[in-house]
Amino acid sequence: MTIRVLLADDEHLVRGAIAALLDLEEGIQVIAQVGRGDEVVAAVSEHRPDVAVLDIEMPGMDGLSAAEQISAHCKIVILTSLGRPGYLRRAMAAGVGGFLGKDASAEELAMAIRKVQGGGRYLDAELAAAAMAAGDSPLTDRERDALRLAGDGATISRIAGELHLTEGTVRNYLSSAMTKLNAQNRLEAIRTAQRMGWL
Repeated sequence: MTIRVLLADDEHLVRGAIAALLDLEEGIQVIAQVGRGDEVVAAVSEHRPDVAVLDIEMPGMDGLSAAEQISAHCKIVILTSLGRPGYLRRAMAAGVGGFLGKDASAEELAMAIRKVQGGGRYLDAELAAAAMAAGDSPLTDRERDALRLAGDGATISRIAGELHLTEGTVRNYLSSAMTKLNAQNRLEAIRTAQRMGWL
């Protein structure tokens, strides 16, 4: 049986190379390709792949958010050039079966696809070790939401409006996040949380 694969990566050259290499693998066929994260859900609905191979960093929607929306419809392998520890934890929570770096060989990616399609998990050993060493995010959901919006350039009043909170409560969440991340200011807190993959 041929494993039908959807490939999502915003870098055209990389996506084309991965597709060409996967098509050379026995029993694997790339049936669709998209270049934006916000195109993944519609592509999965239209093409019904067995496995979706998603890059984490894409315009429109990141690969982990897309994974959360499609995990009931197909198996998922995440490819990343960013080995942020929090990403692996988020991926596992989203139902992702495979997680490996973009420096993996085509043979390793094919092996991950086959294993995930068969119901197993395939994790890059170095990324898994880094995730275990980093520990869990100290941020609450609300602190993470406030930091994420602040990172997008939102003002305190806009964050308060979007989260249905008072401005004082938003300031408290941001202050608490800065304390937990040992950051001198909001920007430093945002950078730390992004580097760890907690946003």
